This record gives sequence, C-alpha cells and structure tokens, in this order.
Amino acid sequence: MGYGILGIAIIAEVIGTSFMKQSEGFTRLIPSLVTGAAYLIAFYCLSLTLKTIPTGIAYAIWSGTGIVLISAAAWAFQGQKLDVPAIAGMALIISGVLVMNVFSNSAAH
Repeated sequence: MGYGILGIAIIAEVIGTSFMKQSEGFTRLIPSLVTGAAYLIAFYCLSLTLKTIPTGIAYAIWSGTGIVLISAAAWAFQGQKLDVPAIAGMALIISGVLVMNVFSNSAAH
C-alpha cells in the first residue's frame, strides 16, 4: 500500500511541476491552482508513505523517479531537449534507486 501511495505522490509532483511552468511565475490562475493542489496531494501522500517506508528510501524513490518523469514530461509536452549526457544521468538516477531498493538493507520495513 505504501508504494502505491508513493506512486500517487510522484505523479502529483510531476503534474505540479509541469503546471508550474505553465503558471508563468504564478501569474496564470488555473495552472497556479493546479500546481498548488498537486503539491498538496504530493506532500500529503509522501507523508503517508513514511508510516511504512523508511524516509531515505521513500525520498530517494520520490525524488529520483520525479526527476526522470518531469524530464520526460518536459521533453514530451514542453519541447525540452534531452541529450546523451542528460539521458545517461537519468539512467544513473534510476540505477541508484534500484540498487537502494534491491540490495540495501535500508529498504527493510
């Protein structure tokens, strides 16, 4: 259950960050409201996951996955270019999160 709620937190954070770009410095009402609501959902769900997932693990997954998904969303919807070093860096982030979850005893509940 904790990982499912963490997934919601990640998706909400990606939506919030994507709409933050659309808000143009919080000068546009609807994107600004979506940003605020998405971040409230993201942080609430993240706080719920900390009941069952260790803080360092939850945050590593949340931030690492968020970085990759936000970059992918910016590429797909906002015209951001991703070069080989950027893609390699994201692959390293994913690898780090996987190593923490698969091989580290820190992930034990």
